[in-house]
Amino acid sequence: MESDQLKVAILGAKGYPYVYGGYDTMVRELGERLQKRGVQVTVYCHSALFKEKPSIVNGIHLVYLPAIEKKSLTQLTHSFLSMVHACFSDVDVIFVVNSGNGPFGVISRLFRKPTAINVDGLEWLRPKWKGFGSKYFKWSSRMATRWYDRIINDSDEMRRVYLEEFQTDSTVIAYGANPSKGADVSLLKKWSLAPESYFLIVGRLVPDNNADLIISGFLKSNSQRRLVVVGDVPFQDAYAEGLKNLKDPRLLFTGYVTDPEELKSLYHHCFAYFHGHEYGGTNPAMLKAMGYGCAILALDTPFNQEMLQQGKHGWYFEKNLESVAELVARAEQSVEEMQHLRETARLGLTQRYNWDYVTEQYLQVFLELKQDKC
Repeated sequence: MESDQLKVAILGAKGYPYVYGGYDTMVRELGERLQKRGVQVTVYCHSALFKEKPSIVNGIHLVYLPAIEKKSLTQLTHSFLSMVHACFSDVDVIFVVNSGNGPFGVISRLFRKPTAINVDGLEWLRPKWKGFGSKYFKWSSRMATRWYDRIINDSDEMRRVYLEEFQTDSTVIAYGANPSKGADVSLLKKWSLAPESYFLIVGRLVPDNNADLIISGFLKSNSQRRLVVVGDVPFQDAYAEGLKNLKDPRLLFTGYVTDPEELKSLYHHCFAYFHGHEYGGTNPAMLKAMGYGCAILALDTPFNQEMLQQGKHGWYFEKNLESVAELVARAEQSVEEMQHLRETARLGLTQRYNWDYVTEQYLQVFLELKQDKC
C-alpha cells in the first residue's frame, strides 16, 4: 500500500453537496464526517444537476459523470458509469447506495474492489414500480446479496426481510438525525398558520406514502384544524394532481419547502405529524419529526413500530379511513397526551440515530473491507 490513508468512493446518489432525498443527505452527512476523520472521500455526481463543477468541496473529491436522462434510466446509467470509473481509480473501498444498483457489484467483483451497498427499503413492493420495475428491484436486490462484499440495512426489520427473502445477513446501521430544540415561529406567517393549529404530512406525493388515505381520513373527521401537506413529485403525475385538486378549506398544499428553517418551523409547531410511509427502513422524515419534537401519528407497520419503540413515541392508525378519522378525534381530545409525546419525542433518538455514531459504524465496515483485501 502506498499510503495508509483510507480512500472511499461513494456512488448511487445525486452527488455532493446536492440535497434532495434521503440518500443525498446521507452522502453529505457521512462524507463530511469521514473526511474530518482523515478518510479521502470521492463522491460521484450527476453532471446535469451541477452548473458549477468544482473538483473539491469541503475536502471531498467530486467526479461528474453524465447519464441517459430518462426517468427510469438516469440513476442506473449514472451508477454504471460511476462504478466503472471507481474500479479504474485507486480507491480502497466502493460504497454504493440504492438496491437498484445491485447488478453492478459484478463489475467491482471482476476488478477485485471491496464493496458495500446500502439497500434501503422494500423497493419491489412500492406501488410506483409495477410490473417490470417491481421484478427488476427484486432481482437487483438479490444480485446485491450475491456480488457485494457487505450488505447494509438501516433497520432490524429490514435485516429480517433480507434473511427471509434472500437468505443473506446484513450489517444494520441506522440513518442519522439532527435534533433541534426550537424553530422560528414567525416563519409560519408565510402560510397564515398558528402553532398547533394544523396537522402535518411531509413526503413525496406517491402512493406508498399514503397521503391519499390520511387526507381522506382527516376530511372525514370533524377537526377544525388544517392539514398541511408538504411535498410533491418532480414530474407530472395523475396521483399527485388528484390530491392537489381536492377542494377543502382545511387542506393546504405547500409543494416542496426547500428552506430548512421553514421546514423545521412547520414540523416544530404542528399539533401532530402524520407518517404514512409504508415500505422502508429508517425513514428520514420520521427522524425529523422525532428530532423536532412532534407528536407522531404513524401507519402501523413493523418499520414504524421499530422507530417509535412499539408505541412509546407515537400513536398508530390502520390502513383505512375510519382509523385515521378516529385517531384525529382521539388526538384532539387528548391535548395533554399530545404534549407529552412532543416533550419526549427526542428521547426516541437513541445513539443508533446519531450521525457521529453512524459514521463510526460505516468507517469500521470500510476499514474491515480494506483489511480483507490486504
